[in-house]
Amino acid sequence: MSSPRVDYIAPWWTYWLHNFPHINLRFQPIDNGFQPEEENYQQSLIFLSCVAAAGLGLNLLCLAIYLSCLCCCRKEEEEESKKSNSCCVTWSAVAAGLISCAAVGVGFYGNSETNDGVYQLTYSLYNANHTLRGVDSLVTGTMGSMRSGLQQHLARLDEIFATRGDYVQTLQFMQQMADNVIKQLLGLPDWEEVKVDLAFAADLTTNIEYYRWLTYLLLLILDLIICLLACLGLAKQSRWLLTTMMVFGVLMLILSWASLGADLATAVGTSDFCIAPDKYIMSQTKDIVSADIVHYYLYCNQTRSNPFQQSLTIFQRSLTTMQIQIQGLLQFAVPLFPTAERDLLSIQNLLNTSEASLHQLTALLDCRGLNKDYVDALVGVCYDGVEGMLYLCLFSILAACAFCVMLCAIPRAWRQIACREQDYDDIDEEDPFNPRARRTGSQNPNHANMHSFCSYSSSMGSQSSLHPPAPAVSNAPVSEYMNQTALFGGNPRYENVPLIGRGSPPPSYSPSMRATYLSMTEEQSRHFGNDFQA
Repeated sequence: MSSPRVDYIAPWWTYWLHNFPHINLRFQPIDNGFQPEEENYQQSLIFLSCVAAAGLGLNLLCLAIYLSCLCCCRKEEEEESKKSNSCCVTWSAVAAGLISCAAVGVGFYGNSETNDGVYQLTYSLYNANHTLRGVDSLVTGTMGSMRSGLQQHLARLDEIFATRGDYVQTLQFMQQMADNVIKQLLGLPDWEEVKVDLAFAADLTTNIEYYRWLTYLLLLILDLIICLLACLGLAKQSRWLLTTMMVFGVLMLILSWASLGADLATAVGTSDFCIAPDKYIMSQTKDIVSADIVHYYLYCNQTRSNPFQQSLTIFQRSLTTMQIQIQGLLQFAVPLFPTAERDLLSIQNLLNTSEASLHQLTALLDCRGLNKDYVDALVGVCYDGVEGMLYLCLFSILAACAFCVMLCAIPRAWRQIACREQDYDDIDEEDPFNPRARRTGSQNPNHANMHSFCSYSSSMGSQSSLHPPAPAVSNAPVSEYMNQTALFGGNPRYENVPLIGRGSPPPSYSPSMRATYLSMTEEQSRHFGNDFQA
């Protein structure tokens, strides 16, 4: 039985995701244990993506029904309905903008959290790979020095000490100690295959994470740009821009649901691993490293003994014995055989180097270093990684809602713009009170003045046929009024002349124009009364 973990506790959201129903494509429930090699488990993750695809289909169906009803139903032309529809479009645009901004903010945070978690994972993998590579390098170097360097020196010393049997026995004993060291080093596990797997996994994870992070970054930027351009199209009442943004909105809606399915399946699969990571790792390494060694590094309990302690102890004792023998030969054999001093000092340096390698090897094989890398990797994946995936799922949901609201508001806005343009087309172009006619008249003053002169002449003709001709003094106020009205409207309107034969409704007076007209009328009446009395 595995002892309970005290240094790593799976977060609550991994348990929540782990309890999601695991159903294969034949709609059969399966075990929720992390088994990525099993076909049924792979189908359960694909099923979660299919649920998101079903949500996309339902969403598109609802939008199609809404657009069909909007196209088939006739719009009321009353002012109250126009005002209510305009408010509806405005508030829909505001809601879509706010939801989109919230989605982009959540997406940026989730993308950053996921990237941080994956970076911590790859950093721990590279660090563990560096530790295993250091162990392999020390073991290989020590064995090479014992096999080649020590044997060469012992062979030359055997020739030098050929006449002394006791010294030759000492050399043979040292050879036995060297063979014993090599035997203990060969008893250590071969980390070469594990080292290659860790390096490959770290490189592959780094490449996948880079493209995943870049893809989401572009998706977030595109989401924000489409939202801004849609708001710009509503503000400028541009039909072609709204149509283009509607097409891109449908595309982004599909991408949002697709990202939701991918993120949900990834989060559930990662949570299944985070619930029982030791069980999966021990099942994957049972053919490479013994179970007690894997258990020692995964749990690093003080109650469990180091599986390498016996080998390292024998290694240490063998080196100590060999160093004692070399010290004795240097003390007693060198005075008799001076030529042996060089080889004995070389062997002493080799043993000192081997002892330093032994201390480094002992530190690297200690469980605390690799266990720390293991726990850091779990924390990066199960805390930051899964949490970031949940935020990315929330981003996908908010983005889908924002684009749904936008796709519902754009057709209404498009139809209002079309109706407004149709209302402008129905106005008579020759009506002087039409805004278009006023703009045309201001751009062509000769045409406007000619039209007003003819109207004035016809009106004066009709007036003279009904009343006696007015005194000549009445022309001064008219010209004065013409100058005053030119200041107000830009064109003389002759509003003091009867409108006989003009075929247009009476003009509207501003308060200042009305006061000017009344003062002129009183002045004309006063002049006419004075002339009549004279």
